[in-house]
Amino acid sequence: MTTVRYTTIRTPVDGRSFSESNRIQARLHELIPDGAHTYARGEDQYPENMAPVLMRGSGARVWDVDDNEFIEYGMGLRSVTLGHGYRPVIEAAYAAMLDGMNFTRPTAHELAAAEDFLDLVPGADMVKFAKNGSDATTAAVKLARAATGRSTIAICNHPFFSVDDWFIGTTEMDAGIPRHNHSAAVRFEYNNLSTLEAAFASHPDGIAAVILEAATATAEPVPGFLEGVRALCDRHGAVMIFDEMITGFRWSCHGAQHVYGVTPDLSTWGKAMGNGFPISALAGKRELMELGGLRTDRNRVFLLSTTHGPETGALAAFRAVARAYREHDPVRRMEDVGRKLADGFNRLAEQTGVHEHIRAIGRPQCLVFVTCDANGAPSQAFRTLFLQEMLARGVLAQSFVVSAAHTDRDIEDTLEAAARSLVIYKQAIDANTVDGLLRGRPVAPALRRHADPRRMERPGSTA
Repeated sequence: MTTVRYTTIRTPVDGRSFSESNRIQARLHELIPDGAHTYARGEDQYPENMAPVLMRGSGARVWDVDDNEFIEYGMGLRSVTLGHGYRPVIEAAYAAMLDGMNFTRPTAHELAAAEDFLDLVPGADMVKFAKNGSDATTAAVKLARAATGRSTIAICNHPFFSVDDWFIGTTEMDAGIPRHNHSAAVRFEYNNLSTLEAAFASHPDGIAAVILEAATATAEPVPGFLEGVRALCDRHGAVMIFDEMITGFRWSCHGAQHVYGVTPDLSTWGKAMGNGFPISALAGKRELMELGGLRTDRNRVFLLSTTHGPETGALAAFRAVARAYREHDPVRRMEDVGRKLADGFNRLAEQTGVHEHIRAIGRPQCLVFVTCDANGAPSQAFRTLFLQEMLARGVLAQSFVVSAAHTDRDIEDTLEAAARSLVIYKQAIDANTVDGLLRGRPVAPALRRHADPRRMERPGSTA
């Protein structure tokens, strides 16, 4: 078995060193499973020995422990739209925290934040705040099951909804999850209404909820699809749930439901609503949300009851984010810079002769890049080569997801780095291999059954 020694350090092109990042990453693996607190942030998602450990950020730029400066894309797994260290949000949170962060009773911050949120999402009657997206989506599923008396959840084939059993049990990374969770879920395809119709047909009166993202980075709803999902839910008495973790505050501060004109029964929010602060939300119709309250005659649902859900700093941060969206137009800015980046990158790919193998795609404010081998097949090895070359030239980009803080200079510098990186990509395409160009093993899917193909060995191991 091929192994990696934590102490192995290679000097990448342009003389950029990752020696301190590699040292800290080795220690992280000793203390933290996976060496990171989020699988998408893991070392196996980056070229070997080139996974920067970050120290600080400002706007759209970040600095690592080796004092390398990077233009960052992805922006905290899409949780930052206004930029790192955005002062109005930081100052609002700081001011609230000076008066205390957690109390034994609700604070006025909770009412003000709820009013702000429901003003932005007119299709919802009530909201409850939490700290992470999984808690919100699982609470939505629980409400739907309680309201309908059913157990099966129809889950769209999007990559992620929750860390909890009802979803992770449907993925490759299902160790430790009881088998009965698998039978409590049925999958359907995005933009394929017939697959959802088939799910209802195979589970008559058994589906409690349908959960999906209204749109993704790479897929817009075809005409009639979301309306069709709404109609099927109504016909079969199922709860319609929109996961707005990414689309909320990136498509619009009113959510994708506002953009596409389809109102779900419940919606879940997070990520950019705090511009990096830990906050999420479950919102929806009163008759459903009240099942977790004190104004119901039915059995109560243990909905969301968290010590840190109403923490004042994050609520104040959210209110400052909402204010920024009311006073400015960050969505328009993201659309503008994203379009400039995509157009420039795709033009460079065409000029380099690799446009059939690598290109930027998706909604301008949520871009990704597609990387294919010489035969046109999606390739993790070729993706890793591109990541390697961009990192070596000062661009940290698992995707091309922008923020409103990305400047025209940031885009120009990114395109300059891309122009040089695509020359290397062209060499690999012409040779039909990354051998001799890629320094290490390719990246691997974050949600996979085994640690291989990026298994890490402990220091001193002879395996």
